[in-house]
Amino acid sequence: MDADAFSSEFRDDNETPLSRLGSSKSLYALAGGEMDAGPVRTAVAAEFALAARTFEAWSADEANGDAAALFGGVAEDAREHRDTADPEFDAETDDPHEYPEYDALDGLTGTVERVGGLYGRLVVAHTRAEQTVGFFVGDADPTSARDFRGVRDDLDERLDDALDALAEVCDDGDDWDAARDAADAVVDAAYDDYVATLESMGVKPKNVC
Repeated sequence: MDADAFSSEFRDDNETPLSRLGSSKSLYALAGGEMDAGPVRTAVAAEFALAARTFEAWSADEANGDAAALFGGVAEDAREHRDTADPEFDAETDDPHEYPEYDALDGLTGTVERVGGLYGRLVVAHTRAEQTVGFFVGDADPTSARDFRGVRDDLDERLDDALDALAEVCDDGDDWDAARDAADAVVDAAYDDYVATLESMGVKPKNVC
C-alpha cells in the first residue's frame, strides 16, 4: 500500500456517500432547509469552527513533529475559513448543525489514526466546498463564489499534505488499515447524519444522486 493507492481505494469505495455529501441536498440538510446565503454561511462556518478546535488540540499533544505541524496548519486554515464563511459566527447563538463526524474524530488518539481521520475529514470538506461554490454561483454572488474557491483550493492542498503524512507514519499494512478505518469512520458518520437529517425533514435520501 502507498498513499496514491490509499487515496484511490478510499474514494472508490466511498463513491456513493461522497457523491451524496457533495450534493445540493447535503447543503440543504446542513443549512436546516434554508437555502439562503446566511444559513449556508453559518452551516459552513460551524464545520470549520469544529475543525479548528479539533486539530488545534491534536497539534498540542502530538508527539510526531511533522504530524503536529500538519494538524496545526489545518487548524489555522480552518479558523481562516470560518471567518471567510461567517466572520460573526458564534456557536452558542447561531445554533448551527452539529457535525457528528467530529465525535468520530474526537475518539482517535494514535498518530496513524489521526492522520487517517484528518484525510477523511479533508475529503468530505473538499466535497462540500465544491457544492458551496456552486451555491454561490447559482446565487449570482461571484465574490462569495471566488472566496469559497479559495477555501476549496486550500483544502485540496491539505489533502496532498495529509497523504504525504500518511506515507511517513504508516510503516506496514496494519498502519494503512488503521488509517483507512479512521477515514472511513469520518465518512460513515457524516453520511449517517446526512441520511438522518434529511429523513427528519421529510426527504428521502435514497432519491438523491
